[in-house]
Amino acid sequence: MRPPDTVTVALTGASGLPYGLKLIDSLIRAQRRVWVLYSQAAQIVAKQEMNISLPSRPAELQDWLQQRTQAQAGQLAVFGREEWFAPVASGSNPADAMVVCPCSMGTLAAIAHGMSDNLIERAADVSIKEQRKLILVPRETPLSVIHLENMLKLARLGVVILPPAPGFYTHPQTVDDMVDFVVARILDQLGVENSLIPRWGNTVTEPTA
Repeated sequence: MRPPDTVTVALTGASGLPYGLKLIDSLIRAQRRVWVLYSQAAQIVAKQEMNISLPSRPAELQDWLQQRTQAQAGQLAVFGREEWFAPVASGSNPADAMVVCPCSMGTLAAIAHGMSDNLIERAADVSIKEQRKLILVPRETPLSVIHLENMLKLARLGVVILPPAPGFYTHPQTVDDMVDFVVARILDQLGVENSLIPRWGNTVTEPTA
């Protein structure tokens, strides 16, 4: 059997932790192998937005995610921000794709300028140099010229800039529906089949005059 594709998911301090956690849930359900990276700021946001206390120790967060997702043995791994011997730190063993979700403007700027001060930035740098899929989900508004120029620089390198901007043509009824919309678009970019939202032209009805 072909090993599952490996996706690195990095959680940073931007608003939008529900997107990142739902993405991890969906990838595990789709039988992908997931490597999780996270910042200290992501722990603060998780508490603020979801009233979840993410463990500060990677091993404890791995156990927490293992229970949350019911991942199989070896399907999920969590690495600390200074864990330089993690697979994602080297181009000799990169993930097949990486998603930074949510992506803070600080992380985006560091990636755009080739910084590698922590494992998230290094893993993104590896993804770019090895020409692997890299998706950034930046959550900020309004966007300054600095933000836009950094995004343009990365887009020209082939990085996918995917703002979490849910559409309303699917008639979302809950916050979870809006989260699913964004996660579905990320999964589409990864080539992971999903049925989180109805597809345009299938079950979405046209508005009446």
